[in-house]
Amino acid sequence: MIQVFVTGGTFDKEYNYITGELYFKDTHLKEMFERGRSEVDIDIKTLMMVDSLEMQEADLSIIIYNCQKSASNRILITHGTDRMVETARLLAQSGIDDKTIVLTGAMIPYAFGTSSDGFFNLGSALAFVQVLPPGVYVVMNGRYFHWDNVRKNRQTGTFEEVQQGFTI
Repeated sequence: MIQVFVTGGTFDKEYNYITGELYFKDTHLKEMFERGRSEVDIDIKTLMMVDSLEMQEADLSIIIYNCQKSASNRILITHGTDRMVETARLLAQSGIDDKTIVLTGAMIPYAFGTSSDGFFNLGSALAFVQVLPPGVYVVMNGRYFHWDNVRKNRQTGTFEEVQQGFTI
C-alpha cells in the first residue's frame, strides 16, 4: 500500500471568482485518483491544508513524524512547490532511510481544469513512488530528482537538476 499525505499547496487550492483569491476547501486527491482510474492500493490522509510559504516548523514536524510512523515504505506527499525542496531536505536528514518518499505539487491548481499540471504530476509521482529505491525525491513535470540535486527555476516555473554554480 502507498501512503498518500496531503499538505496543501497550489495543488488543492480553489479559486474565488468574486474576490480573485485562492483558498483551501478540501483535497481533490480522491477525485483525481478515481478520475485517473488508478488501481493502486493507496491510503489518503490529510495532514494539513497550507500554502508552503506559510508552513511553520510545527507543520514540518507533523510531516516528518507521519512519515516516520507510517507502516508503509512507499509515501507520496502533495506539497506546495515553493518550499518542496526544503521539506525534502528535512525528510532526508530526519533519518528515514528505509522508505521511498516522493513529494509532488502543481504550479496551477487542479480546480483550474485542463490547464493544471497537477493531474500529470500526481500520476507521475504515483508511478515513481512504486519503482524508485528508498530515498527522498521530488517529482515534477514527468521527472524525478534526488532531494539534494533539485531546485525550482522561478523563471520557467519548472524543476531542474542543480547545475554547478547554483544553490538550492
